[in-house]
Amino acid sequence: MPTDLSFGLNFLHPLMMWLLLAAGAYATYLGIKAKKVRTGTSEQRKALIPGKFAQRHYLWGSGLMAVMVFGTLGGMAVTYLNNGKLFVGPHLVVGLVMTGMIAAASSLSPLMQRGNLLARKVHVGLNMGMLSLFLWQAVSGMQIMNRIWLNR
Repeated sequence: MPTDLSFGLNFLHPLMMWLLLAAGAYATYLGIKAKKVRTGTSEQRKALIPGKFAQRHYLWGSGLMAVMVFGTLGGMAVTYLNNGKLFVGPHLVVGLVMTGMIAAASSLSPLMQRGNLLARKVHVGLNMGMLSLFLWQAVSGMQIMNRIWLNR
């Protein structure tokens, strides 16, 4: 039977992931604005440059990746500590794939800084795919939380 502390830890991972989903949406917004700075008209660029969207996107993306990696590992650790095993199912596998996707997307930053358009397109594709999977993870994670709550 899990202790109150370990039971409470079950809810730290989902809370962190919901916050990450919101942070991912914000990082996407910043990325779209950064693109507008690069590709917009001179008037648009002049108005957007003071927002430092590219720098903010880079910082939010870096933080997002770090928290996602630790959140994934933390969720796995709490599951293992509470149950003595991991439940290898869609939620775990998709979470691991998402963690790999965000790491791969982040690794393209040096190429994008040198103007590599293919790296930029792959970066955007990986991140949009990861955010789409994240939405599914939110739903499946709530189903898992419901089972934990009911089996308390």
